[in-house]
Amino acid sequence: MGGLTESPKNAPNSPMAVRQADVIIYGGTCAAVIAAVQVKKMGKTVIVVSPDKHLGGLSSGGLGFTDTGNKEVIGGLSREFYQRLYTHYQKEASWKWQKKEEYGNKGQGTPALDGTNRTMWIFEPHAAEGVFEDFVKEYKLTIYRNEWLDRSAKGITKKSGGITSIKTLSGNVYQGKMFIDATYEGDLMALAGVKYHVGREANSVYGEKWNGVQAGVFQHGHYFKANVSPYKIEGDPKSGLLPEISAEPIAENGTGDNKIQAYCFRMCLSNNPDNRIPFPKPEGYDPARYELYARVFKTGWRETYDKFDPIPNRKTDTNNHGPFSTDYIGKNYDYPEASYERRQEIIKDHELYQKGLMYFLQNDPRVPADVQDKMKQWGLPKDEFTDNGNWPHQLYIREARRMIGEFVMKEADALAQTKVPNPIGMGSYALDAHNAQRYVKSDGFVQNEGDIGVHPKSAYSIAYGSILPKENECNNLLVPVCVSSSHIAFGSIRMEPVFMILGQSAATAAVLAIDGKMSPQKLPYEKLREVLLKDKQRLEL
Repeated sequence: MGGLTESPKNAPNSPMAVRQADVIIYGGTCAAVIAAVQVKKMGKTVIVVSPDKHLGGLSSGGLGFTDTGNKEVIGGLSREFYQRLYTHYQKEASWKWQKKEEYGNKGQGTPALDGTNRTMWIFEPHAAEGVFEDFVKEYKLTIYRNEWLDRSAKGITKKSGGITSIKTLSGNVYQGKMFIDATYEGDLMALAGVKYHVGREANSVYGEKWNGVQAGVFQHGHYFKANVSPYKIEGDPKSGLLPEISAEPIAENGTGDNKIQAYCFRMCLSNNPDNRIPFPKPEGYDPARYELYARVFKTGWRETYDKFDPIPNRKTDTNNHGPFSTDYIGKNYDYPEASYERRQEIIKDHELYQKGLMYFLQNDPRVPADVQDKMKQWGLPKDEFTDNGNWPHQLYIREARRMIGEFVMKEADALAQTKVPNPIGMGSYALDAHNAQRYVKSDGFVQNEGDIGVHPKSAYSIAYGSILPKENECNNLLVPVCVSSSHIAFGSIRMEPVFMILGQSAATAAVLAIDGKMSPQKLPYEKLREVLLKDKQRLEL
């Protein structure tokens, strides 16, 4: 539900249309599309109610340098998505701005174009969106776009512990036997009265080590490696704090809080002069807000381009890197539960911050000449996000609400130290949380906090119970994105291939539960397992 060009409208009083299907999926993410395909493949009717115009969420919204970990555990339709991208990049016409042999083929741990497995893990946003739209056409999926859930009490009807229908702000009503919340935010889950958590749990809650506040823990390079003053006049607390720094004192390590890891846009950039647009000066641009970055450069730091990850056609998937970067730290705490209007403000605020950052790097005299010269080679690609000013349509909602369901995935589970019950898919990426706050240390220098990267000893299984609400809270809803997990376990689960895997498994369970005239919570696991394995899902090593 990212940087949308359209905003939700208020609901008319009478329903415009009543639409029915066996399964109603709310959301426009990769999980939503894959779940819909699976329902169709299993012979049931399905409607996708998408607030987004563009399908695929982050997978088509700029995250082209896929976070995968162990590729072997990506099966089913999730793997098919990457195989379709492989087919796309076999065509000569797909290489418009670069010869195929010029592309470096660097992926995360494997070649990007993997001929052995016929998969492509690194791709352009429009190519990914094309694959999602191909799924829509081939499976004749019914999708209603720009349809926003009415999050008031009028937006949902429940009977006998289950959802009978949901209503959107346009007044349309969607009736189904099973519902899937495939949003990054968990709006339907919350409206249905399912318990959830926002923020970081204290380590004491689940007996964890890496949850809660983690001051002084630096597992990536996203911290101040040299002493930098946080004050407007260096070394003078009376002069006040620079922008983008919190005045709040840091809590004790391991303490829980309502802070969530930072969001950013995964920018797609081009260095092809025929396909790039210079960074525009954004409205309200204030160079003073980037003074902290200028001070980082003064320390000799030179890692600006370390996360300009190459994707085909001389483009990048540009991600946050370093102490001051595209992550807009501390500006998203209210996003998960905010109104649509407030979320739009937060998204716009992130956009202006990040566009300002790029403009600063290209134009500000405080930026070292070597950095600035290189920056001037980059711009927004003319052929991506063409209806949104070439800017990604999806903000990277790294974490929002997380359900407290039948089974909570915990740190030990995501580190492959346990055997979880009833696996329905696998994850393998590091427990990866971005910074949650930027604060002033007791010695008067600035530092970031919350950035964690702990690797599991092997791939791990994800429990069926983690996509199920407790039955007494809702007995016909599955939640494959805002899964039941602790903050730090979600740091690994939250990867796009995993959301597709869980979307397929959720859809499978929904259809089997309809067939068995029972709740998904009562579905015999052996029955579910049999179908998942038949559909080539990988459930355990």
